[in-house]
Amino acid sequence: MLSTSTSLPDALAKIVDRFKRRTNPKQRYEQLLWYAKRLKDMSEVDKTPENKVSGCVSQVFITANLEDGKVWYQGDSDAQLVKGLVALLIEGLNGLTPEEIVQVSPDFIQEMGLNVSLTPSRANGFYNIFQIMKKKALGFQLGTSIEPLN
Repeated sequence: MLSTSTSLPDALAKIVDRFKRRTNPKQRYEQLLWYAKRLKDMSEVDKTPENKVSGCVSQVFITANLEDGKVWYQGDSDAQLVKGLVALLIEGLNGLTPEEIVQVSPDFIQEMGLNVSLTPSRANGFYNIFQIMKKKALGFQLGTSIEPLN
C-alpha cells in the first residue's frame, strides 16, 4: 500500500490533508479539540473492560458494530486531546467495510504530523487506538470477535 493520503479511504484522506495544512503544533491541538467536541456521546454501559484500549495513559473505550457490511465505531476518552484522536479515527473509518479498514496502513499517522506534535505516550496511544479499531474490523472480516489483549 502506498504511504500517501491518496491510498487512504476518502474521509481519512481529507482528515490527513486537513492536519498537513496545520504547520504548527498549536493548530494541530486546536484541530484535535474541534474533533473532540464533535464526537457523539458514548453510553456508559459500553465503557467496559472489553472495550477499553490498553496501552493508553488516558481512559479510552472503542466499540464497533457491523451493519449491512459496514463497520460503525463509537468511542470516548477522559482526555480531550485523546478524545479528538478517537473522533478523527471514527470519522475517518466509519462506514467502511472491514476489508477496507484492515488495509489501512498506520503510515498516515506520521503523514499527519501528529507524531511530532504529540507526546510519545499520546502518539503511542493513538497508534494503539488505531490498532484496536483494525482488530475489531478484522474480527468482523473473519466472522469472529477479537478481544483486546491486556
